[in-house]
Amino acid sequence: MGYEVEVKFRIDNLDEIERKVRRMAEFVIEKHEKDIYFNSPIRDFAETDEALRIRRDVEGVVLTYKGRKIDPETKTREEVKVRICPEYEENMIEVLQKLGFRKFAEVRKKRKIFRMQDVTFCIDSLEIGDFIEIEVESDDIEGAKKKIFEIVESLNLRRDDGIRKSYLELLIEKRQDSANC
Repeated sequence: MGYEVEVKFRIDNLDEIERKVRRMAEFVIEKHEKDIYFNSPIRDFAETDEALRIRRDVEGVVLTYKGRKIDPETKTREEVKVRICPEYEENMIEVLQKLGFRKFAEVRKKRKIFRMQDVTFCIDSLEIGDFIEIEVESDDIEGAKKKIFEIVESLNLRRDDGIRKSYLELLIEKRQDSANC
């Protein structure tokens, strides 16, 4: 079992943050991602704090299950990924739907990825704003958190400003707020 230990921050100073990240990490790729989220026929993922998605980008197609968050400070959760041949993406969607899963929402973003050893930085632009995610995949949750929060401090981000909600949750909130206006 692997864990994704992650923190996310909304950023208003995208260029400044990117300059700082470029000084400490190596640029990997810039890409557009399209995530299709599914809900389960046997439990409501919004209630159980789980996620199932298919992500398509220039690197391919990946089915990802994310377990519930297990840490009060970060978005740490179990993560299981399965690479799908791009030509079988529609078949995978059909299999999920035949099993009762239903498409729930779609999230699109522009993402720049940087790496520094085992740390991944994602600078993301979505319709709901700009964000930075800093993550480490590890079984040593406390060690990963320590490393991540040292980086957070070096980027002059406030640890207390971290966002534990997923982009999907933030997008749903924004849509609900817009509908209530």
